[in-house]
Amino acid sequence: MQDDPIPTVKFPNGAEVPALGQGTWAMGEDAGYAKAEIESLKAGIDLGMTLIDTAEMYGDGGAEEIVGQAIKGRRDEVFIVSKVYPWNASLKGTVEACENSLERLGTDRIDLYLLHWRGNYPLAETVEAFETLKATGKIGAWGVSNFDTDDMQELLRVPDGANVAANQVLYNLSRRGVEFDLLPWCQSHDIPLMAYSPIEQGRILHHPELIRIAKANQATPAQVALAFLLERGGVFVIPKTSNVERVRENRDCVSLDITDEDWKALDAAFPPPTGKRSLEML
Repeated sequence: MQDDPIPTVKFPNGAEVPALGQGTWAMGEDAGYAKAEIESLKAGIDLGMTLIDTAEMYGDGGAEEIVGQAIKGRRDEVFIVSKVYPWNASLKGTVEACENSLERLGTDRIDLYLLHWRGNYPLAETVEAFETLKATGKIGAWGVSNFDTDDMQELLRVPDGANVAANQVLYNLSRRGVEFDLLPWCQSHDIPLMAYSPIEQGRILHHPELIRIAKANQATPAQVALAFLLERGGVFVIPKTSNVERVRENRDCVSLDITDEDWKALDAAFPPPTGKRSLEML
């Protein structure tokens, strides 16, 4: 099944990137797991899951070091996403944080650099720092994370705010609030949405209806949960695993052909929003 191509999502700057990538949350926290973490990321790259998402927060920089080891000698094959802490997101602090991330990653550029969540620094100041980093070639594009619709609207009113390339948010079958307004807003503005925790850190995988639909499709519950998100236009999905077999299972989700009847059953089990909900975070 791994011959089936991974769908792609296009960024505003024209770059096309696989919609199914790899996350690294909680990697780099225990040296005993480092080898498995590196091997899983390498396996994902081999399978075409070349978008790798990380952050200076993950493992206090340890996850970026894991990514750096996984991409050694393969930098041009991958699309690297990292994030700056909000308390580092001043004009000077953003640049320094990016340079520290570059050193840990062992590269001279980050393809997409995100503000991890809103903090106390004005958006205009952080955007100015992002634009400086872009002009010097240290990042290819910049974006945000955990921004709700009103945050995005405010961002677009900031000088150069319209250059935002993505918004990464919590989105999965059990967290569908973004479908009411944020996802349609991003789609209408051609701003991709990145879905983190796409299987709710495993908590949704024991839902009986999800298990039933997975069995009916000779798939795992995780594959169905990932396929659900990949059905949405302009959405990236970044599952995290340190198990090479799970990486292969994740890759195979693109081959599922789920019926309209099963999609309706999923809607019944995990109802879409009927009104505005506050943006959820993990």
